[in-house]
Amino acid sequence: MKKLLLFLSICFIGFNLSALADQYDINTDLWSDYNADEIINNGKEATNVTDEEFEKALKQIDSKVNRWKNWAERRKLPKGEEFSQSNETELLNNEHGEDSSLPVMSLPVELKIGEGIVPVGHYQVKGEIVDGQPVLNLYQAHYLMAKVPAVETKEDFDKEEILFADWVSEGENRIKIIYGSLDFNAYAYVDLAN
Repeated sequence: MKKLLLFLSICFIGFNLSALADQYDINTDLWSDYNADEIINNGKEATNVTDEEFEKALKQIDSKVNRWKNWAERRKLPKGEEFSQSNETELLNNEHGEDSSLPVMSLPVELKIGEGIVPVGHYQVKGEIVDGQPVLNLYQAHYLMAKVPAVETKEDFDKEEILFADWVSEGENRIKIIYGSLDFNAYAYVDLAN
């Protein structure tokens, strides 16, 4: 019985499709327009499309199809200027200036340099050669706190870093500030304030 119903259903659908094809004059010959001299779409003749027009059309379709995806990706981007990993170092240097790459040294005691006292705190150390002599400049924020005359050396003080600043105790009343950079390595002896 099931086979008979299936056979009748297939026959019924097949006869209806052929009747619809005759009623609407559907061209069943697929090869009739093959290799035609002129192709006409909606009453207009087909024209060549440039690469720019094609890319523009693809972008328009993409913007419509992926509207929500594009919206979500635009929301992920940071506001303001374009930011990427490749220009992160440049951005940090521009924002914080030259002092941002200086090594930081923590002083737990007050130091006496000349007539002045350098208080306890964290200092960025910048080494310079002034008139042929190395000088260690101690900065807090962007303020120059002290200039310490130093002695240039070839010793790297057993540090693994290229750019460093630290201090070493030299008895009860002195410390040795050590500094290293690509340009030169130096040290300076400084007396404690008390």
